[in-house]
Amino acid sequence: MTTVLLLALGTGASSLMAATPPAAAKPHVPDVVLAPQINAADFAQFDKTLSSDDFGGRKPGTVGAQRVTDWLVEQFERMGLQPGNQGSWFQEVPADSTQLLDTAKVTLDVASRGQQVKLAYHTDMIAETLQAKARVDLKSSPIVFLGYGIDAPNWHWNDYQGVDVKGKTVIVLVNDPGFASGDPALFNGRAMTYYGRWTYKYAEAALQGAAACFIVHTSDAAAGYPFSVLQNSGNGPQLSLPASVDPAPRLPVAGWLTRDAATRLFNAAGLDFDQLEKAAAKPGFKPVPFDATASLSLHSKIGHFQSKNVVAMIEGSYKPDEVVIYTAHWDHLGTDPARKGHQVFSGAIDNGTGLSMLLEIADAFAHQSEPPRRTVLFFMPTMEESGLLGSQYYAARPLFPLDRTVADIAVDALPIIGRARDMTVIGKGQSELEDLLAGELKKQGRVISPETTPENGFYFRSDHFSFARAGVPAMLASSGLDLLNGGRAAGQKAADDYTAHRYHTPNDVFNPDWDYSGILEDTQALYELGQYLSQPGVWPQWYADSPFRAKRQAMMNPPAKADANTAK
Repeated sequence: MTTVLLLALGTGASSLMAATPPAAAKPHVPDVVLAPQINAADFAQFDKTLSSDDFGGRKPGTVGAQRVTDWLVEQFERMGLQPGNQGSWFQEVPADSTQLLDTAKVTLDVASRGQQVKLAYHTDMIAETLQAKARVDLKSSPIVFLGYGIDAPNWHWNDYQGVDVKGKTVIVLVNDPGFASGDPALFNGRAMTYYGRWTYKYAEAALQGAAACFIVHTSDAAAGYPFSVLQNSGNGPQLSLPASVDPAPRLPVAGWLTRDAATRLFNAAGLDFDQLEKAAAKPGFKPVPFDATASLSLHSKIGHFQSKNVVAMIEGSYKPDEVVIYTAHWDHLGTDPARKGHQVFSGAIDNGTGLSMLLEIADAFAHQSEPPRRTVLFFMPTMEESGLLGSQYYAARPLFPLDRTVADIAVDALPIIGRARDMTVIGKGQSELEDLLAGELKKQGRVISPETTPENGFYFRSDHFSFARAGVPAMLASSGLDLLNGGRAAGQKAADDYTAHRYHTPNDVFNPDWDYSGILEDTQALYELGQYLSQPGVWPQWYADSPFRAKRQAMMNPPAKADANTAK
């Protein structure tokens, strides 16, 4: 996951659960009746295969990518599904690849008041070009500290006010002022808004004409992951959609700084990073020009290739032009031959679990006594790890009109840690899909919970967000952390353990001792949610205060009526 949901346990589930006493005085969770096709043996075999070394880490543009997409088609054909794109199992997605060369020689050189500060690639900073150019030279670019790099009229906040950044290097902080201040009235308090995402910060800097933008990784909590994740994700070619598909302005240089590197850079300019970090979270902060310039040269190998979204469907018997979409990305990070030991980023959790769940749900739909009345599309996009590119492409060139798309249900990096009293909805409070899922969970004696770390902005970090930005009601669902065996403390411990030791590393491997009881109940709940959505006349809506509501209302002509109150 491009930033992933960090809610999973890679290994050692049994020892963790045994060490934690069971929670007391909790409601009984009844046994759940599963569809025959939703079972542990199939789920385990799917995930074991997907995360095997034969698929080489599922990196787009590699032999492993071809193998995994072919294998997915084989599964759908065996189940009896149909191709989802006018007779094809694929939607071709064009991509540019940018491979940074001679990384050992890449340095960010800062000249300030007669001093020279050299920041080394990988250890002090990460840098790349977003313009798919073989050579980019940043020469003596004036540096400006822009706080959080946000222009948000709805929050009466503009870090760019009063400064022209054209041709300059801007330094910004990760996340947004609400997280830093803890003030619930500032942005969304601790819960990250889209203004806190690195994708927004780069896009805004490019729109303002900056030559470079570096985001300071102030802490693991603020970023949602350690700096090592950026180091691992930066290995190998970086992918992007061609400018012909996505013509928005792009930065010549985009990157990250460690906190230590930023502190050294600020000190060289006679500034105190800690003080300016605190000031940046307060309303009225003004940009701070440095008495310093930045220089950097990037030499890259540029390539062009086609990747594939995998699309399979069960055609609706009554309204085949109306579609319910299930989404889970198939790609991961590939193989790093320079590593000692295991070199494959297996991605058993991220996103072998999501793919396995979609295959289980597809098999259940395929074996219903009657086909769904609306079409159900199983969408497995490419290049999620490169910034949601496959789903972004689909949203721009949908196979079914977006105003006939009922909803998108997405899953990504799911925990396999046993039964839970809840399911997690990422970004809870967005749409009536939550009401409908709550109805299905009630039958299982369970409830919905929000994610435990809204400051990490998970809602903006998986493929459902491409649908949400386009106006389609979209929900990112995950397994719950309030475990029957150990309670929420055990579930959170598992989440933290995965983040620290397995996420975006070669340690994210299949574990034959996993307890599938909880994830199968989640699979059943999402299957039944899709069954309900496949009934004609059901049109879940965004909640009134959702930022995506206006776009949906504009596309629906006439506006579809919500039917969430009839949830089972």
